[in-house]
Amino acid sequence: MKKYGPVRFLPIIYSIMRLSAFVIAVICCTVFIVFAHPPVYAQNPLDKTITINLNNEPLKQALDKITAVSGVNFTYSETVANSKVKIKLQAANKTLRQVLSEALAKYPYSFSALDQEVFIRYDAEKLKKSSIGTQVNAVDDKYTISGVIRSQKTGETIIGATVRVVGMPQGTSSNEYGFYSLTLPKGAYQLAISAVGQKNIVKDVVLHQDTKLNILLEDGEQELQSVNITAKAPGGRDLESTQMGVEKLSVRETKNVPVLLGEHDIIKTMQLLPGIKSAGEGGGGFYVRGGSADQNLILLDEAPVYNATHLLGFFSTFNSDAIKNVTIYKAGMPVQYGGRLSSVLDVKMNDGNNQNYGVSGGIGLIASRINVEGPIQKDRSSFLISARRTYIDAFLKLSKDTNVNRTSLYFYDLNTKANYILGDKDRLYLSGYFGKDVLSPDNTTGINWGNATGTLRWNHLFSNKLFSNTSVIFSNYNYKIKAQQAASNFTVFSQIRDWNVKEDLQWYADEKNTISFGVNSIYHTIKPGEISATGNSGVISQTLQSQYSLENAAYVSNSWKASSIFSLTYGLRLSAFSILGPGDFYMLNADGNITATRHYTQGQVVKTYINPEPRIAATLQVNDMASVKASYVRNVQNLHLISNSTSASPTDKWVASTNLIKPEISDQFSIGYYKDLSDHKYELTVESYYKSMDNQIDYRNGADIFTNQPIETQLLYGKGRAYGIELLIKKKTGRLTGWLSYTLSKTQRKIDGINDDNWYNARQDRTHDIALVTIYQLSPKWTLSANWVFSTGDAVTFPSGKYQVDGTNFYYYTERNAYRMPSYQRLDVGATKLLKQTKKFSSELNFSIYNAYGYANAYRIYFRDSKTDPGRTEAVKTTLFTFVPSVTYNFKF
Repeated sequence: MKKYGPVRFLPIIYSIMRLSAFVIAVICCTVFIVFAHPPVYAQNPLDKTITINLNNEPLKQALDKITAVSGVNFTYSETVANSKVKIKLQAANKTLRQVLSEALAKYPYSFSALDQEVFIRYDAEKLKKSSIGTQVNAVDDKYTISGVIRSQKTGETIIGATVRVVGMPQGTSSNEYGFYSLTLPKGAYQLAISAVGQKNIVKDVVLHQDTKLNILLEDGEQELQSVNITAKAPGGRDLESTQMGVEKLSVRETKNVPVLLGEHDIIKTMQLLPGIKSAGEGGGGFYVRGGSADQNLILLDEAPVYNATHLLGFFSTFNSDAIKNVTIYKAGMPVQYGGRLSSVLDVKMNDGNNQNYGVSGGIGLIASRINVEGPIQKDRSSFLISARRTYIDAFLKLSKDTNVNRTSLYFYDLNTKANYILGDKDRLYLSGYFGKDVLSPDNTTGINWGNATGTLRWNHLFSNKLFSNTSVIFSNYNYKIKAQQAASNFTVFSQIRDWNVKEDLQWYADEKNTISFGVNSIYHTIKPGEISATGNSGVISQTLQSQYSLENAAYVSNSWKASSIFSLTYGLRLSAFSILGPGDFYMLNADGNITATRHYTQGQVVKTYINPEPRIAATLQVNDMASVKASYVRNVQNLHLISNSTSASPTDKWVASTNLIKPEISDQFSIGYYKDLSDHKYELTVESYYKSMDNQIDYRNGADIFTNQPIETQLLYGKGRAYGIELLIKKKTGRLTGWLSYTLSKTQRKIDGINDDNWYNARQDRTHDIALVTIYQLSPKWTLSANWVFSTGDAVTFPSGKYQVDGTNFYYYTERNAYRMPSYQRLDVGATKLLKQTKKFSSELNFSIYNAYGYANAYRIYFRDSKTDPGRTEAVKTTLFTFVPSVTYNFKF
């Protein structure tokens, strides 16, 4: 009988990738330029010596006189400029530091050197020592300013916008729904607001009562204004936040990064960051800090996505036209996230433009997409519909080979979203995703798989300090294999389905404490496999036992700003996983044979695993440009992916914890150093981690994961460890931008019954990973880009010898994953030409070449007897992609 599955389609996919005749294939490679220049050191302006007399001069006038004498300029806010403080001072041959210290000793202002200028800032810590000035009032009189930050052009809420008080250490950022809250003493302030891709603004506020202030930001390039020069650069890493091991990507950042087939792909761009490794050539799977592919929690508008790839991994399920924001947590995950050991990939969809109707999209060689959005009721509600489909099957029909032109090979996905502002305190969101892949050589055989998710959310403000998000979430993933012949046919169906209810709350208790707490409950239904067969196919109809479970969690954490330089976040997540009937549950002996079986009826609780998950993170700000962070997090995972392939396959099995398969547990310790360089133009990040893992799963030698026996009979259990160091250097401004990332790491497992119970390399172990990404604005119309990657080959199990039985050769295997695939390297180049740009319409052409110098990377290595000398064994390397050009036309109106 024929074999069916994803592997047989690789030659067809490969042939499609080589349709270079349809593409313009000559592109200039980007010249890589050194990221940073050596710093130039000059005299500190505060060390200059001056002589000056000030006789009850207003503060601004006094500073102007000091500038005239010393030549040193001052930067300060409107609050400082309007201060009624008067300075009286006589100084002869004193440093500027001494002069300012004496002049401001009694007043709530501090100073610091900024390059060759001096910054004067309002200092709340000195309030208790001063009763001077009409701008400052009693410390006990505190009020809260809060609101929602949105894009002025589209009405979209803005995630992670920074709100800082000019001249003071206080500040906050908008949450994932754009809400912010800040409590301050009564008085007059300036708020500096900034966000990635938006123009900075400064707003004057007089706080004498609780105030609601909704903020609209204009689209545009960032300009660093003098009033917020000490704040972190927009789009940069937050040096004050305790969160570490986090990377944020916007669609704007991924727009020009060249990837396979020219599709903007957030997952493939994410794989260019340190600590995140691709699961295979061109694939959408990924490994994070030594974890396996199933140890990543992937969320789309809070809904879990169990297979985030299309076309066997060559595309991701995330259509960039529908995406607002992408955040991946590699360490110190916030307490509202749970259920996976290694990472959380949180993807937020656009809400839809509530100001104007718009259409955008793109036409590529093998896929096209379209996005439609607009207001349902202007300023109050909006919708978004985004669709994408490949048309590979249309190319295949051009072939004269009947085995090719009858093949169906395509995917489609659809993102939808609507939201409605019910009032000042309430907003509803409804979003959904639907995607499907079809791979079939004819109309009777093949495989299809797909995801469907739906999320209904209600945002509510109980007060200006207490924000609530209530969600009802649905997620479904399934695949179906079918084979039909003249006298027989069979089908295989597998599914995992979730119903999920969440309640998340954020309480902005005061200017130093923000408390997050909530509950979450998920009902899992897993159908490992239903086989239906007729005729003489040789396959017996059967239904593998379904699994039912309830996953509950409660959590709380507090972010405490202990001082202007030290912050601490601490919390606890308590998870409880209950295995439910009906079903049979087993006892096994050391050889994996069943020794006893117990049946449970529907609704019976078989076992409940309760696990506390403590989390703590701290940051110490060394100065305005650098900080040190450390964190510890425990994670627990109760859903496990059963796969013996090196990359994700749609036919992999998900199973829940049972009486024999225990929850996986990890403890991760991390420490990092973060620094802004050259006035926020560059960013340096260095992080190191150690992660221990318990109850790790691997397979017995010769395991068959598709057996009709209980899957536990094929599994072994043990522990793992992973450790490494990650480096990221990022250039954020100028005509040339990009980053250099490097990861040095080790990942091992120790499983009873494997490798003589000794430590061995996990298959995702790679010693070195390097990625260099550059984007160069050649002219207003041309943007060039390139990325180069290098990595050590994956750990792999190769035969150590062979023997013969009855004339048949058999391979002999010794240690698990003791060998290495060849090292991997690749250069991708791209160019984008802006064709037209007006207020109502824009268009561009994107050209790219994947693997530009055609390096023959090993996709798979297998062994066979030499045709000329059967006694000799030869290794055969297969290469998937060498030189893949593509072109895409993008438009928006």
